[in-house]
Amino acid sequence: MEINENITAVVTGGASGLGAATARLLASKGAKVALFDLQAEKGNAVAEEIGGIFCETNVTSDESVDAAFAKSREALGQERILVNCAGTGNAIKTASRSKEDGSIKHFPLEAFDWLIQINLVGTFRCIAKSAAGMLTLDPLTEGGDRGAIVNTASVAAEDGQIGQAAYSASKGGVVGMTLPIARDLMRENIRVNTILPGIFDTPLLAGAPQPVRDALSASVPFPKRLGMPDEYAHLALTMIENGYFNGEDVRLDGAIRMAPR
Repeated sequence: MEINENITAVVTGGASGLGAATARLLASKGAKVALFDLQAEKGNAVAEEIGGIFCETNVTSDESVDAAFAKSREALGQERILVNCAGTGNAIKTASRSKEDGSIKHFPLEAFDWLIQINLVGTFRCIAKSAAGMLTLDPLTEGGDRGAIVNTASVAAEDGQIGQAAYSASKGGVVGMTLPIARDLMRENIRVNTILPGIFDTPLLAGAPQPVRDALSASVPFPKRLGMPDEYAHLALTMIENGYFNGEDVRLDGAIRMAPR
């Protein structure tokens, strides 16, 4: 897909980190960009910077996502690009024994469901609603793209660490649904791909002590550093622009394979 001023893109989680970097890159190519996020102050700042629009969005809510798409489409037109970066994480063991008193507890099921609702169901909610909108458009060229969707999973989908049962399940679900959705949409000329980032320098790690950041960097085979959001954005751009890129799940991780802890 050739990106130009006639193309609209929606980036969820676009107020910071991977989403903000992707929004900036798409805008630099000429696209009109809508940012879906809960962080209004940051989202409005990025939107103003790139000449886009911010839509306050809770991806766990049908009503919120519907309102965000309505606002974006009224202002910028029907999107042909969706990049799903909205997500979060937690780290809780499935069952554990307290070191203090020996008491036993298990992973709170409401915390498990909360993560699944954001990372997996929220991603699918945005895909389904965006794809339905894309179906109203004609392909850009004969036999060409009608739309392109990029999702964000994690290397934890394949080698989750201790305490990551819910996170890995949510991201593994994103990986698992990529090919079926690509097949669902193949006759509609809409491509679907997923990126599995490794350890990236995002706001989640910004507040970590330097020794922790150094240790994480050293754990990457090569290059021995954290991934940069721009590197994620460029892979997302490749997935959007390359018309033969479809139904794939691609690790972007410096060859890391996560240890148990």
